[in-house]
Amino acid sequence: MTPSAPSASLDFALDRTSPVPLYYQLAQQLESAIEHGALAPGSLLGNEIELAGRLGLSRPTVRQAIQSLVDKGLLVRRRGVGTQVVHSQVKRPLELSSLYDDLEAAGQSPATRVLRNEVQPASAEVAAALGLAEGSDVAVLERLRFTHGEPMAFLCNYLPAGLVHLDTAKLEATGLYRMMRAAGITLHSARQSIGARCATVEEAERLDETEGAALLTMQRTAYDSTGRVVEYGTHIYRASRYAFEFQLLVRS
Repeated sequence: MTPSAPSASLDFALDRTSPVPLYYQLAQQLESAIEHGALAPGSLLGNEIELAGRLGLSRPTVRQAIQSLVDKGLLVRRRGVGTQVVHSQVKRPLELSSLYDDLEAAGQSPATRVLRNEVQPASAEVAAALGLAEGSDVAVLERLRFTHGEPMAFLCNYLPAGLVHLDTAKLEATGLYRMMRAAGITLHSARQSIGARCATVEEAERLDETEGAALLTMQRTAYDSTGRVVEYGTHIYRASRYAFEFQLLVRS
């Protein structure tokens, strides 16, 4: 007996009285299920005819919903296999939060591999960001962050030496900001800049991308409640897997 697709156990609430097209409602709910892990990468969506029958929709409506997610890169049609979930794009709010915590809250199954955890003399750039003298000892962290087993971001962080005990095993089990809070550090604010560029050969290899693929970049300097600089980070993210979200308010 062939096991049912994960989508068969999902509840889709479609409002037939709404002016929003049914295909769009279905597409939005499928996308939400992918983003929150209810439909994990590799899952088969199931037969269009069966899904249409279960939801009381026409097959063209279901096909249009699925095609819209294929166009977004969330689903792929494979000959002899069916429609399969590829991945979800992580959408992260622009606020002072840990990537690990954001991914965990979104059901994205975060995992971390620590590539570097050592103390070294601060370069001019790092010293200026942390408000230290050039050559001062700083803790250097380099980590790969994964979601659903795939690399999503390369994180490089610098902290004043001795600020926090940076145990490698703990760093692979939780987020840096969570460890800082546990050490009694109250994160208060940050200055952050976001950009984009193409992946180098080394970056592409780390992130399982092709050379020249689009990357999002982020630099952040974080301050505690006393105004002290406690962390400087330079991160890169796969643009195919990651996006920043923010809300704009109109000034009167």
